Amino acid sequence: MSLPHRLTLSSRFIILIGVFALGFLVYGGWSFRTLDELKVNGKLYQRIVQGKDLIADILPPPEYIIESYLVCLQIGSASTDAEQAALTERLKVLQTDYQTRHTFWAGQSLDRDIATLLLQQAHEPAEAFYKMAFDAYLPALQKKDATAAAAAMQRMKPLYETHRQAIDQIVQLATKRGEADEAGAASQIRSATLWLLAILLLALTASILVAISTMRSLMKSLGGEPDYAADISNRIAGGDLSMEITLKPGDQSSMLFAMKTMQTVLSNIVGDIKQAVDSISTGSSQIATGNLDLSARTEAQAGALEETASAMEQLTTTVRQNADNSRAASALASSASTIASKGGAMVVDVVQTMDAISAASHRIADIIGTIDGIAFQTNILALNAAVEAARAGEQGRGFAVVATEVRNLAQRSASAAREIKELIGDAVSQVERGAQLVNQTGDTMQDIVDSVQRVTEVIGQITQSSIEQATGIEHINLAIVDMDQGTQENAALVEEAAAAASALRDQAGNLTRVTGAFRLGSTNGGSAGLLASGRQPLALER
Repeated sequence: MSLPHRLTLSSRFIILIGVFALGFLVYGGWSFRTLDELKVNGKLYQRIVQGKDLIADILPPPEYIIESYLVCLQIGSASTDAEQAALTERLKVLQTDYQTRHTFWAGQSLDRDIATLLLQQAHEPAEAFYKMAFDAYLPALQKKDATAAAAAMQRMKPLYETHRQAIDQIVQLATKRGEADEAGAASQIRSATLWLLAILLLALTASILVAISTMRSLMKSLGGEPDYAADISNRIAGGDLSMEITLKPGDQSSMLFAMKTMQTVLSNIVGDIKQAVDSISTGSSQIATGNLDLSARTEAQAGALEETASAMEQLTTTVRQNADNSRAASALASSASTIASKGGAMVVDVVQTMDAISAASHRIADIIGTIDGIAFQTNILALNAAVEAARAGEQGRGFAVVATEVRNLAQRSASAAREIKELIGDAVSQVERGAQLVNQTGDTMQDIVDSVQRVTEVIGQITQSSIEQATGIEHINLAIVDMDQGTQENAALVEEAAAAASALRDQAGNLTRVTGAFRLGSTNGGSAGLLASGRQPLALER
């Protein structure tokens, strides 16, 4: 398919409008460019005015020093000093004007040949002329030196002539340039006019060609007259699918071809819909009957689930009570274990105390043994003292008495020490037996503590199991409640499905009446017949 056939109608009109707009834009742009070139203060206007201003500055002065040359001659022939002074002031003014205009033209964009003549060849002798006038000629006149003044004038004259020759060339060049600019402007106007006419003709030609191409493409896209296409559309909209649509030979892409394809597809679809409606009506009746049976069974299942949920609630309450009792027993066992642990600790303290008493008793026995030894030695010493006193005779009688008393005391101390040692020995034996009993009691208390701890652990496991059972039963209860709710919802949905099936049956009847409004042709092979050739409808292709 070529590019014009692939373009939409809006794209074609956009191209047509774009061609018109582009042509007028080019036409307007070229006109604006021409007017800009030729308008007042435009490029050509500026060049023409510049040339005329240049000539105006030269003929008459100030850029041309002819008046300055004349004033110098008048100064030389002046009859009075006052006249000479006035002419001298005039010469100074002329020099100032010349320098001002020279500065102006030095800043302008001039042609190279004119700039060379004006700014160099005419300016250099002019500057030399003024220098000679003010440095030599005027001072000689003021001194009344006619010879020096004449000599200065003779040197100024060739400077003036050189300046004048350059000025004459400038005038000729400026005049020629002005004439050339005016001729160029006239030629540009003629050329611009021709270009504008050519652009206008080209835009009109392109617009006409695009319009003709758009019209042909539009007619080819429609496949016939728009009124014929509108009549076919109205008849299809009215349900008439039996009319014959006439196409041009070889037409397989126009709107009429698409409408013919649509007519065939719609005819097949309506036929298929009529067959499907009959099947839907039969199926909806069967669905409604099945839904009623399913609704009854669902209601019975919902009642059974309600009874199961009630039993599970009672079981949950019982298990929860068992868990609470287990937690209470666990708390009591923990308390008993704590008390037994405290008793065991106290028994350990008693054992430690009995051990300390036993150690102290042994220490006392050792001390008593030491005292008994000291008493025995004292007795021997007293015996020795008595022997020595007997040997001393009368003089040792008093000492013998003392030795006897000391011996008696030593014997009494030894006797008391032996009694105390026997008592301490009995006490140590009793303490050792008590320590053994306390140790046995401590072992028994430890066994009790271990047993209580094991009982506590068992009760804790029972409690945890009861809690897990209660939690599991609660989950089961919730699941049963959800199942009950879902079953009730299913029952409601089944009722709604039954109602929907009934409504579907009614809608199938309505659809039968609606499809009956379409008038089909004598042959209707179904939608599969359209696609047997392997070609999709045009609407699907696009």
